[in-house]
Amino acid sequence: MTTALYDVPGPRTKRRHLFYGLSATAVILALIAWIIYLLFDTGQFVAEKWSPFTYKGIQELLLRGLGNTLKAFAYAAVLSLALGAVLATGRLSEHRVIRWVSTLLVEFFRAMPVLVMIFFIYVALQVEPLPALVAGLTLYNGSVLAEVFRSGVNSVERGQREAAYSLGMRKTQVMTYVLVPQGVRAMLPAIISQLVVALKDTSLGFLITYDEFLHAGKLIASNLNYGLPFIPVVMVISPIYIGMCMLLSWFATWVSKRQKRNPKVEAVKVAAPEPGPLLPGGHQPPTV
Repeated sequence: MTTALYDVPGPRTKRRHLFYGLSATAVILALIAWIIYLLFDTGQFVAEKWSPFTYKGIQELLLRGLGNTLKAFAYAAVLSLALGAVLATGRLSEHRVIRWVSTLLVEFFRAMPVLVMIFFIYVALQVEPLPALVAGLTLYNGSVLAEVFRSGVNSVERGQREAAYSLGMRKTQVMTYVLVPQGVRAMLPAIISQLVVALKDTSLGFLITYDEFLHAGKLIASNLNYGLPFIPVVMVISPIYIGMCMLLSWFATWVSKRQKRNPKVEAVKVAAPEPGPLLPGGHQPPTV
């Protein structure tokens, strides 16, 4: 039995695929076991290196750093979405000058490394650490989101735009009521992915002495006389970063499923066909 894309695997192929899967799993488990062995062998799980986390001052330092990270991310996320919407609107404009200027800004800030922008704003413009970090993240992520928004709007079928114009709608109405609501469903995964990037890039704030989560971990690892507990700090901070990113991805999945259940985007049910009226003479119409 075959399909249009590939042959259905037979018994030998299934056994071979099972062998590949088991071999890959064994290699991954062996690698994890080797890493854990190295951690134990180098004394990374001794109580002396983990005792700083039992102190109230250390816990408050980590919580304060986590709060600063979330604050920087919240500012950067909101401003990036707003900047992306403005630049995307400019790139979709019918006025050539506005379109060219928007394109130049998008391409420039996308090509510029985010760390360079943060340092330039912090050092050259003498801006405080939090505004410098937020500004750098906003310029970079906003320019990327502008392309996401533009691509999402252009992904809507051309007939939708033409049908709206034929009803007498203006361009603003076409964008607001027709193109953007349909394009959001295509944009959402890319938007959330870029926001995850912005969340991780908040860790660059420690390079400009912003008291964020990674900076707090660096202070703990470098300023305490406990044998430099760098690995335990990483093992505490990394799962929290991963958890925040997974939570953001889960939120995106929840929003996507909720949109699919929205009655405004559900397909309209069509009644089943029924026999038509009798023709003159009492005969049913011929079926095609």
